Amino acid sequence: MYNVALFFHLLGATIWTGGHLILACTILPKALRDKDVNFLSQFESCYEKIGIPALIIQIASGLYLSFTLLPDLSQWFEFSNPVSRLISYKIILLGCTFLLAIDARLRIIPKLSPKNLNPLAYHIIPVTVLSVLFVFVGVSFQSGWLY
Repeated sequence: MYNVALFFHLLGATIWTGGHLILACTILPKALRDKDVNFLSQFESCYEKIGIPALIIQIASGLYLSFTLLPDLSQWFEFSNPVSRLISYKIILLGCTFLLAIDARLRIIPKLSPKNLNPLAYHIIPVTVLSVLFVFVGVSFQSGWLY
């Protein structure tokens, strides 16, 4: 079961991180240059259909993998243990991603117009960086980079 969960976790990470890299590196610059809210909205509406389920799969599989590696939930935030440190980093990254998403969804997206695309960019770029950091921390479970 662990390998199945890991497969879906990696698949979700591929979709989530890849989608955000495409958004930040190709879609966002064009939308900012052309002040084209529709181009950005079209990508977002298409991507959300696969991106949000991928994130949900990542969260569910990540929780399963974390419980498998470290069954005692109280140890997840003990930074003295390398595995708990990595789990903590993942949870912190998830929290930051969640806060940025909620802020964008409640404060920026309802008022989105060609004149105020920059505040959305200031959310897209950090979420993209966070998604790459998710991958880096995830790889660290095997590579030991952050041990």
